Amino acid sequence: MANLISNIFYAVISCLTLPNSATLYAARAKSNHKLLFVFGDSLFDPGNNIYLDPTEHIPSYFYPYGMSLKNHSTGRFSDGLVVPDYIALSAKLHIIPPFLKPNSNFVDGASFASAGAGALEIHANADIYAAGGRKFAFQNVAPIGCLPMMKQTYNLKPSQCAQKPLQLAREHNNALSNALEKLESNLKGFKYSIFDYFTEIGNMIDNPSKYGFKVGKVACCGSGAYRGSDCGTEPYELCKNPNEYVFFDGGHTTQHTNFRLSQLMWSGKANVTWPYNVHQLFQLP
Repeated sequence: MANLISNIFYAVISCLTLPNSATLYAARAKSNHKLLFVFGDSLFDPGNNIYLDPTEHIPSYFYPYGMSLKNHSTGRFSDGLVVPDYIALSAKLHIIPPFLKPNSNFVDGASFASAGAGALEIHANADIYAAGGRKFAFQNVAPIGCLPMMKQTYNLKPSQCAQKPLQLAREHNNALSNALEKLESNLKGFKYSIFDYFTEIGNMIDNPSKYGFKVGKVACCGSGAYRGSDCGTEPYELCKNPNEYVFFDGGHTTQHTNFRLSQLMWSGKANVTWPYNVHQLFQLP
């Protein structure tokens, strides 16, 4: 168990609506078999929440969520797979199941991600380090003020972003970088990575065609000028091809976007994911 714990790998992503954070980590056993454990909010949630309260109506368990998985709604807030699914596949693991799902096979890890999850404080990562964790990766906060739901909430023009949420995201990301530098200098063997989600998703929003999309500022599914709310709640609009859109609903990305983001997180260059990418962290002893 001690050898397993010492090879834990963590990656922290950001919450959608506020500069909260979520965590993804993997571990390697003596056999060199990698395990992936996921902590996060709705960006990473593979469907845990239905097991917390089976009576609650959660839109992600109903069409059109999951429409790219042969209309199989899994609880993921997307038309298909989310970023940790692709990270697992890149690491040659099975897609990681929800921890709360009965009779799941946790041979490759488990996902504790849950829609609505709160922030994971930096000191919590220090606590994980004390338990043996050494490899951490973080995804910083999105340009929140530029999401379809925020443009719609603030009644903005397509070229505009809500400035207060945008500034909060910038301040959070600067604080995250500073905190990780301090942890690296204070904790022996601490290795980390930051994926610049703020810049990369912002680029996709502003220049969708450069990344293989047609639409960056309007969601595939929802109501309102930017389809920024109420995806799955009648009446709502639904695009024909989610692969053409950066966002599936007002704040969650499409499967195609998640694949592109996972590639950047897994093997991005130093100007995108630094000082290591996730693949490099997996390869560290």
